[in-house]
Amino acid sequence: MQRRTRHRTHGAPGRFDAVAEFIAQRYGRDVRYVADVAGGQGVLSRVLRKRFNYEAEVIDPRGNTLKGVPGRAREFSAESADFYDLVVGLHPDQATRAVAEAALVRPTILIPCCNFWVPEKLGQEELLRAIEAMYRERGVTATRVRFPFRGPKNVGLVSAPPA
Repeated sequence: MQRRTRHRTHGAPGRFDAVAEFIAQRYGRDVRYVADVAGGQGVLSRVLRKRFNYEAEVIDPRGNTLKGVPGRAREFSAESADFYDLVVGLHPDQATRAVAEAALVRPTILIPCCNFWVPEKLGQEELLRAIEAMYRERGVTATRVRFPFRGPKNVGLVSAPPA
């Protein structure tokens, strides 16, 4: 049974719960510190903290997290990825490239929504292929995952850094 958060958000309902449940099933206790990049209000971080006991924090320059959700009001940089056990970009917009580059040092989950990868217009499939090409060039292992929430932007890349 999929649970849903009660907070008002834009986008596909259930996406935060679906991603949090995936993280808990995939990584279990192998990760503790999670970066929720461009996480907005911090709904994903809240679910990860309350339901699964992860140390999750939002890194978003807007700095508008919910009460009780830790956050850093700054842009995410791939150079800071080594502080975390897992980097998550659930529709990270302008932070897409930084999340993808974080995969060089930490496991990442990147579910892109908009093309902030290259100046040319790319659809969802082309965007995923472009990120996968960068991963291959740099030795990052990545798998496509279709997350169980509605909407066309529910396919992401789950990656591990080069060995």
